[in-house]
Amino acid sequence: MTNINIATFSNNIVSMLEQTIKFNEPLTVSTDIGNAIILSEDDYRSLIETLYLTSIPEMEEKLLAGKATPLSDCVPESEVDL
Repeated sequence: MTNINIATFSNNIVSMLEQTIKFNEPLTVSTDIGNAIILSEDDYRSLIETLYLTSIPEMEEKLLAGKATPLSDCVPESEVDL
């Protein structure tokens, strides 16, 4: 994560925001009263979705079990009925 001060951010706001969006790299902006984190919209939405999913009882365990499942044991997407 890149860390810059508010003056540098202010002078380079367009390029800094474009880099954050393009590379999904969070940006910490330091000020005299504290720090702010700049995230791309994709990263923000992913974070919110992760928080939501892990708030559902037993969902975290199901997700971790699914992650540990070998691909050879998975059903191809074309065979999944919705």
